[in-house]
Amino acid sequence: MKDKRSKRRLKLSDYVILAMLAAMGIASKVIIVPLAQAITGPLFIPGGVVAGGFFMMFLVLGTAITGKFGAALFISLIQAVLVTITGTFGSHGAASLVTYVFPGLAVELWFLVSRHRGCCPMCCFVAGLVANVAGTFAVNVAIFNLSFIPLMLSLLVAALSGGLGGLVASSIARSLERLGIL
Repeated sequence: MKDKRSKRRLKLSDYVILAMLAAMGIASKVIIVPLAQAITGPLFIPGGVVAGGFFMMFLVLGTAITGKFGAALFISLIQAVLVTITGTFGSHGAASLVTYVFPGLAVELWFLVSRHRGCCPMCCFVAGLVANVAGTFAVNVAIFNLSFIPLMLSLLVAALSGGLGGLVASSIARSLERLGIL
């Protein structure tokens, strides 16, 4: 029984990997968001909707690498605290605590319901999709208050970009596994 519980718990090496993934997600915002805004600006869609697919990839990748429940939530909590404390690019102040944690909760809920842990491209696609839709919706409620049509367009684009980010996370995790790193 102790062995079964220890397989479910995060180890120190898992925490280090998850913290590094969280930091990479925040650090990449400086480059990715302006590029995304150049695409989404003419469509009157917030840039984070497209860029979010890239950021949500780190939540999915954390779960795919560790295979443990709570990995995505841990990454989102670290990101929320980092952004709130440092006031980095894309910070929404105290609302960041909600807008960053909500996608992590959505990923954990998806993996709980599906009984997957980032083990296949399909579950990673859906995990990225739900994460980015949840994040886009949370930011809309907290900050933007878009009307119905732009909100639906934003959520549709968020679903696509989040799903693609989940597929990239799956591909990275499989590559690390093939290389014998995991």
